[in-house]
Amino acid sequence: MTEADVVEISYKMIMLIIKCSAPLLLVSLIVGLIISIFQTVTSIQEQTLTFVPKLIAIFVTLLLAGGWIMNNCKDFLTELCQSFAAYVN
Repeated sequence: MTEADVVEISYKMIMLIIKCSAPLLLVSLIVGLIISIFQTVTSIQEQTLTFVPKLIAIFVTLLLAGGWIMNNCKDFLTELCQSFAAYVN
């Protein structure tokens, strides 16, 4: 296994992490922004108000995108295991 192989695997892993976490982070960002706008308009300054809606939104997004995330992780692991012999030499 060369340094180039390690860099390639690391790059693919980081891209997978970014791709799989993007839907959850975007939903959290959007819900947080909506709640912040609501708090500004209504002058409610409760810090814990954003926690429950974000938690519910992330849970729903995980239910909807969970299969896609698992398929991406499974494909990466399958590719890594199939090329294991090439990395050992």
